Amino acid sequence: MTEQEAGLRARLVSVGVDLVTQEGAQALSLREIARRAGVSHGAPRRYFPTHLELLSAIAREGFAELGAEVAEELRGGKEPGGGEESPRAQLAALARIYVDFALSHRGMYELMFRHDLLESNSLGLRETSLPLFNSLVDLVGRVRPDVRAPDVAGALWANLHGIAQLWGWGSLQLATGADGVEPLVRAALDAHLRPEPR
Repeated sequence: MTEQEAGLRARLVSVGVDLVTQEGAQALSLREIARRAGVSHGAPRRYFPTHLELLSAIAREGFAELGAEVAEELRGGKEPGGGEESPRAQLAALARIYVDFALSHRGMYELMFRHDLLESNSLGLRETSLPLFNSLVDLVGRVRPDVRAPDVAGALWANLHGIAQLWGWGSLQLATGADGVEPLVRAALDAHLRPEPR
């Protein structure tokens, strides 16, 4: 692929990221991405033979952004006194970042977890999401060495995903009367990890 072709491919993905951010996943048609990128409606097919491949490339950007936020938090996780944050505190930070990302990037979040994209594994999308899950498994294992960490991490992830989805739809506010997601995230952590000692 020439430099010019790589540049156009990157521009198509960038336009897709902007489009999903502004208008949601339902707006991601090949024709609209091509129009906004200023190319013919057939141009995206030269770089992404299927619509799934282009959507997967866009979703990879979402996983990269979320993964970078989590990695930065885990790298820089220090207590105010300069000591290393506990695995529990790091897990709480990861949970907050995950739910905040889901709520502030709703279109991208929806795209990232579309079953058809993950199932097709176009462009290795499943492998792109695994480092984030592995960080969750590692932290759960350090907090709860007495459990099978992948199972608890999977349950916690599903719980966080559900909180984000239900909060985004407005359902949790109606059901719980909560003013924010923080108490719900804390309750999910306590449910899966045992409550923190007071």
